[in-house]
Amino acid sequence: MSVPVIAIDGPSASGKGTVAKRVAQALGFHYLESGALYRLVALASLRTGLAPDDAAGLARLAETLDVRFSGDSVVLDGEDVSLALYDERCGERASRVAQHPAVRSALLARQRGFRRPPGLVADGRDMGSVVFPDAALKVFLTASADERARRRYNQLKQKGIHANLRALSRDLAARDARDTARAVAPLKRAADARALECSSLPVDAVVETVLNWWRAGQRGASG
Repeated sequence: MSVPVIAIDGPSASGKGTVAKRVAQALGFHYLESGALYRLVALASLRTGLAPDDAAGLARLAETLDVRFSGDSVVLDGEDVSLALYDERCGERASRVAQHPAVRSALLARQRGFRRPPGLVADGRDMGSVVFPDAALKVFLTASADERARRRYNQLKQKGIHANLRALSRDLAARDARDTARAVAPLKRAADARALECSSLPVDAVVETVLNWWRAGQRGASG
């Protein structure tokens, strides 16, 4: 039997990472934050001076990244870069890097490699539509632009990273436009994904909704 996958997609700062991590913990599943892989390519390109339009160079970088995920830490070339990944300059570059088909292709096998027993919860923008099209449950989280900017602002402040709310709002709007308009694997709701608007919902309620959907699906499959 194939290892089950719960795919949670949505725009930047929709809360999908927090929800996916908590769902994975509740079920004892592995967790994949796919955006971290693109941010790692972005960070490495910034550090090496690789141009954001050098698709071939970025793809080679994606294939050869020396990266390790350890608990809540992300280690690149032996250095803990967990905080550096959430710098807005890195996030903006990641959105540009993700537009290149060659980079997406290079990271696809790495993403699918996280699929191990007893199961996987994966969050991103194309987890249900491209990376795991056979996912047992697909969820598409949405939230208003203002709410997403506020969440990202609070997230960065908690990490001790300086942020400007107005600039964050502009950056998120630009990122949304790029992610939805890119030719390959654009941000979109998979046809069989369940939509959940969570602007006014607490995290606990969103997590419980996803878990209830999963349990209902498991009961239906066993029946």
